[in-house]
Amino acid sequence: MSHREDGICRGTSLPDRGVLRVSGADAKTFLQGLLTNDIEKTDGGGAIHAGLLSPHGKILHDFFVLGCGDGYLIEAPAESIEALAKRLSFYKLRSKVAIDAEPAMRVAAVWGGQPALPDGALAYADPRLPELGFRVLLPEGTVLDEAACPPATEADYHARRIALGIPQGGRDYAYGDTFPHEALYDQLDGVAFKKGCYVGQEVVSRMQHRGTVRKRVVPVEGDGALEVGAEVVAGNVPAGSIGSADGTHGLALLRLDRAASAQAQGKPLKAGDTTITVRLPDYATFEMPVAEGV
Repeated sequence: MSHREDGICRGTSLPDRGVLRVSGADAKTFLQGLLTNDIEKTDGGGAIHAGLLSPHGKILHDFFVLGCGDGYLIEAPAESIEALAKRLSFYKLRSKVAIDAEPAMRVAAVWGGQPALPDGALAYADPRLPELGFRVLLPEGTVLDEAACPPATEADYHARRIALGIPQGGRDYAYGDTFPHEALYDQLDGVAFKKGCYVGQEVVSRMQHRGTVRKRVVPVEGDGALEVGAEVVAGNVPAGSIGSADGTHGLALLRLDRAASAQAQGKPLKAGDTTITVRLPDYATFEMPVAEGV
C-alpha cells in the first residue's frame, strides 16, 4: 500500500500513542534543560519534535511537545508513557513541576487538509515535515469529523510515513541504542544546536561538528517485498537492517559508507533475498559517503 497524493483530507486514530502532561511554575525551564529541542518554539501554541537522551547521547524517549495552558502536553508511544514519566521525575528534584498521564486523550493523524475538530480537541502541524499534516489530540469519546475528513487506516498513515522517509522509534531504530543524527533528528527539526545544555548535548554537538555520522535511517526500495527486521548486507558485509516496510518500500538503518561502497563497486545491497536500492529522502541535506573497501 502506498500513500496517495490526491488533495483529499484523511485521518486515522493512532492507538499506540499516549499523552503526558507536564505543568507547574517551573515546567518550561525544567523541560528546556532536558530535551534536545528548544521549548521556546512552543510559545503561542506551536509544537516541537524532541527526544530525551541518555548521558551518552542516545535516544531513550522520542515525542512531540505542545504548549497548552500553564504547561505542556507530550505525545509519545503509549507503551512508554509510564517510563517517560518516571524518567522525567528522576530529574525533577525540587522543581515546581507536576507530571501526569492523560488517559482521557487519544491521538490521531490527519493529512491532505485541515482537520475539523470536535469540542475540546487540539491540533498541531507535525513539526517534522509539512507533508505529514497534523497531529490531533482528542478527548475520550470524541472522533474526527468523517464527512470533512474521510477515515484512513493506520496502515495508510505508516505507508505515507515510509514513502516520505520518516523514521519512527521502536520500528526503525532502537531506543537506548541510537544517536539523534542516526534517527534523522538533525534533518527533521528534532534538535536545536544553538540552545543551552541538555542531557546528552555534548555527544550530539560533537557528532554535528565533526561530521562523524556513519549510520542513518534511510528509505530503500526492493526488487521484491521487504521483510521487517531483515538484515541488510553490502556485498558480504553486514550494513544494517530493515525497520518499517510497505511492500517494496521501506526504511532501513544503514551504515551508509558500506552501502555506498558496495553500490560503487557493483556489489549488491541485499535484504534477505531482495536486492535493495537506497533513496535519500527529498529533505536530506546529507549525501552518501564512500568508504575504502567493503
